[in-house]
Amino acid sequence: MVSLRGVNKFFGQRQVLFNIDLDVPKSEVVVIIGPSGSGKSTLCRCINRLEVINSGDIFVDGIRQPLEGRELARFRADVGMVFQSFNLFSHLTVLQNITIGPIKVLRQSTEEAEVKGRELLRRIGINDKEKAYPWQLSGGQQQRVALARSLAMNPKIMLFDEPTSALDPEMIKEVLAVMMDLAKTGMTMLVVTHEMGFARKAADRVVFMDEGRIVEEAAPEIFFNSPQAERAKNFLSKIIDH
Repeated sequence: MVSLRGVNKFFGQRQVLFNIDLDVPKSEVVVIIGPSGSGKSTLCRCINRLEVINSGDIFVDGIRQPLEGRELARFRADVGMVFQSFNLFSHLTVLQNITIGPIKVLRQSTEEAEVKGRELLRRIGINDKEKAYPWQLSGGQQQRVALARSLAMNPKIMLFDEPTSALDPEMIKEVLAVMMDLAKTGMTMLVVTHEMGFARKAADRVVFMDEGRIVEEAAPEIFFNSPQAERAKNFLSKIIDH
């Protein structure tokens, strides 16, 4: 579903991604972990061209990432993304936040978009909040709305850039639970997170990054129990109680 080939990214003179090769097959859940500043979020943002790569190629469902224009808009419609911050429209209700994209971009009728929007609200467990405004919701509820908004666009892959990092501890579980349910439906997912429990339970594969490079990738039971790279061993020793 997603292929990166020889991807390099610079911020000015500083290189932050080094020759990244990565494949994410359809319906696979890949979790990217690593220390802060290792390039995880940048890699995630490059996939839908929120960051522009300096060299290499990115493909989604066999289509090479376009440079600009309508082709890029269509490309992005296939790539849902949930950020650290919720980025909801404060002047729109929950249901309006979810339906605005399908109505304006996918050209769905208001009725069709609202039916799908209410179905998604039931799925994420806040169907009683459709008329509420974002400021009336908890952080966990806002992040679930952000997830529903992305799903309303019928994406082929979902990208998550540390979706729980801005949440209070008690709200993290409710968002991760929705993500776990989504993974079970067969959605292709690329998740940047510090939540090791989620990586253990939901990931088909864990990718460990450090200093802009993919250092190791393996199934979670292998990675967490017997990492091969010294850098990965050192990282895990600091964050996991053995």
